[in-house]
Amino acid sequence: MTIVFEGLVVGFVLWFVVRTVVLGFFTVDQNERAVKTSFGRAQRLGSTTLQDPCAEYLKPEERERYSYPQVRVIPPGGPYFKWPWERVHKVSVATQTMNMAIDLEDRSANDHGTILEAVTKDQLNTGLQGQIRYKVSERNLYAYVFGVKHPIVHVMGYFISVLRERIATYEAPARPPSGDGPLTDTSIVTGVSINDLRKNLHAINEMMDRECLSSTARYGITLEASLITAIDPPPDVESALAAINTAHNQVSSDISLAQASADQKIVQSKRAVEIETLNAQAEVEPLHALAGQLAELKRNAPEALAGYLRNARLSLYRNAERVILEVR
Repeated sequence: MTIVFEGLVVGFVLWFVVRTVVLGFFTVDQNERAVKTSFGRAQRLGSTTLQDPCAEYLKPEERERYSYPQVRVIPPGGPYFKWPWERVHKVSVATQTMNMAIDLEDRSANDHGTILEAVTKDQLNTGLQGQIRYKVSERNLYAYVFGVKHPIVHVMGYFISVLRERIATYEAPARPPSGDGPLTDTSIVTGVSINDLRKNLHAINEMMDRECLSSTARYGITLEASLITAIDPPPDVESALAAINTAHNQVSSDISLAQASADQKIVQSKRAVEIETLNAQAEVEPLHALAGQLAELKRNAPEALAGYLRNARLSLYRNAERVILEVR
């Protein structure tokens, strides 16, 4: 009995040494962060996410709901030590990319994760293609590890709901009037929601980035960028839009050509006026010079003016075919 008891004691000691010493050390990779819990409770820092800058994007009614405690984050390195009653939660903070059409709860949804459907403001059912780039936020690991069961599912659902709402209400910004440029946009026709969305993809991506800034405080995941690459309507609508765009571009081209021809004629008219003005000045200038010389002659030698006039008449008489003189 004593031998059995001693064997149990030795076995327990060996198990405790192996469990505590050998398995108690751990390391954290460069692209990882870790949170350690003791009996299920994380080591807290005494503050909440409401004191972190990421909470400034929360709406006032959301601040109380998403008030998570700040926890002690174990940085990369090691070895670190933990007791048997402690547990280490490692999280990858590397940037990841995901197709925005993937439904993590139903892989067959959205045409097996290839096209995300949305409805525009003029009731056109469109297919969206693109990706989102995200990473786990080190500043709110409590929300990611303990706040929700599947954080990325919540983030994707939040992103898609915001995206569909923006697609359904999107209106292209008004073009400022320009007095020098053409009166009609020569690119794709505006006023049709599909065309407006396609033409402003970059603006829509930036809008989604701004709208999703609160995801860090909500779920502990930072959406770094949304990359919507294609917006496609149904095939029957696509053919109608192609016809509208072709007709619009043809009209815009004709207007541009007419404006260019009118501008060219205006320039030619301005040049003709300048040329005629210069010709008139060239004809008037000798007369002004002659008048100045005669005035100077009259002022300095009045008796010579009569001789000048006589000589001038004689030259005119030589060139004239008929002369009519007044007889007194």
